[in-house]
Amino acid sequence: MRASAQVIAAQVPDFALQGQADFSGRALNGAMQEDQPSLFAEVPTLPEGIEYVHEFLSPAEERELAEHFGTLPLKPFQFHGFEGKRRTVSFGWHYAFDGSGLSRTDPIPDWLLPARSRAAAFAGLPEEAIEHALLIEYAPGAGIGWHRDRPQFGDVVGISLLAAARIRFRRKRGERWERAALNAEPRSAYLLRGPARTEWEHSLPEVEQLRYSITFRTLKRKEG
Repeated sequence: MRASAQVIAAQVPDFALQGQADFSGRALNGAMQEDQPSLFAEVPTLPEGIEYVHEFLSPAEERELAEHFGTLPLKPFQFHGFEGKRRTVSFGWHYAFDGSGLSRTDPIPDWLLPARSRAAAFAGLPEEAIEHALLIEYAPGAGIGWHRDRPQFGDVVGISLLAAARIRFRRKRGERWERAALNAEPRSAYLLRGPARTEWEHSLPEVEQLRYSITFRTLKRKEG
């Protein structure tokens, strides 16, 4: 955790603690408020709809999952002809930014199913509701710019491996940006739903150490 960041764990509202008892008895202390110039409105807590838990995985589980990353067919992220520094692979569904959008791909592998089961329990969802898994390798110098996950997806559960990541959030309010940040520690997990998912953008600065992430997503279904 950076010394300049202000820890605001004591101010995290009750919604951010729901569903954590089954995974960790530790206090939630990953929430941080970014240092802001006067242009930005202050946000004293994390955006509504974020839940965060420490030690979601054991060190042994983290090592096992990280070892699998070495066997994956990871490829540089492609975005409208741009090639990113991070490398990715998707299971269940794949979203392409070449205009083709969402399509089916290889099923979620068996070795990833226990993590999916735990992510579903954390989010209060049936296992089968999580149909998409995105695995990302962040080599030193890789990050991700401001974005919201594609509208075809619903709830998002992210798991951090090997290194911490400072996940930044922002939302436009009039002429100002509201901003907040979460220090996602190794072996931790976070859930994005509601306003945090639909109103707030998030980004990840360039990492200094190798980091892996596992992102599980539900799909939105059209009614009728």
